Amino acid sequence: MSKRQQGQPGDETLMKSIFSRRDFVRSGGLVAAALAASKDVFATAAGRPAGEEGSAIRLGVASYTFRNFSRAQMIGFLKQLNVLALNAKDVKDHLPMDASEEAAALADYAAAGIKLHAAGTVYFPKDEDADIHSKFEYCKRAGIGVIVAGDPAPETLPRIEKFVKEYDIRFAIHNHGPEDKIWHSPLDVLKAVKGMDPRMGCCIDVGHTVRAGTDVVQAIHEVGARVFNVHIKDLTNFEKKDSQVAVGQGIMPVKKIFEALGAIKYKGFVDLEYEIHADDPMPGVIESFAYMRGVLAGMG
Repeated sequence: MSKRQQGQPGDETLMKSIFSRRDFVRSGGLVAAALAASKDVFATAAGRPAGEEGSAIRLGVASYTFRNFSRAQMIGFLKQLNVLALNAKDVKDHLPMDASEEAAALADYAAAGIKLHAAGTVYFPKDEDADIHSKFEYCKRAGIGVIVAGDPAPETLPRIEKFVKEYDIRFAIHNHGPEDKIWHSPLDVLKAVKGMDPRMGCCIDVGHTVRAGTDVVQAIHEVGARVFNVHIKDLTNFEKKDSQVAVGQGIMPVKKIFEALGAIKYKGFVDLEYEIHADDPMPGVIESFAYMRGVLAGMG
């Protein structure tokens, strides 16, 4: 047993607990309770939901969470959650690359009071000005200040850096864990961008980071000012991708992650990327936000 898993319940006991809780959530009990308590948990206070006011940590959603749902449906979910911060992806009709379709999406978000702070994951497969230019124009039209980038080849980074300087948009390479050919960990990103423009940095995916065998809290401290976005999720086993659960159900050190982000004076968003139960994500999403807001309230 690894040190990080010592003191944790056995797999069988833990999974029984998780599934029993999931069954309760899906039955509607926890959802109803969470929504009934909206004045306390999801209410807006001083413009921020309870548990977040006064905190340097800002919570958002990665639209990939709702990849099986339309933009209109997702907007409804965000309103239900009282989350107005979105990391939008070109999936379904969330934030299309086509300029006219993108404009329609932006109008819908503005009408709903939803603000886009990042786009991604956006892929950069070509070391060509035209392709890179189109992605930066896409983000500029949306008024987005952070590109969450997937799998750019290291040799393309100097060309990308040129556009980062031109557009003044931060470029956050998303680490994808042990399966990724290049960007396993935020530390791999740091090695590649160290010495480049300070707007070249990292989107730390905490789940992929721990699966790469990297201490996520230490990684946050090491990457420091080059952390531009965070994708948060939870796992019951740091070696198994398919052990993802709602935040708070697993062994992810959420409070220590928030503390580390506070220590580096992180100014970005912590975006929930809930990758399981794609056809019915809201029970787990509601539970994740309730837990994270509770942690933030306790830290306050």
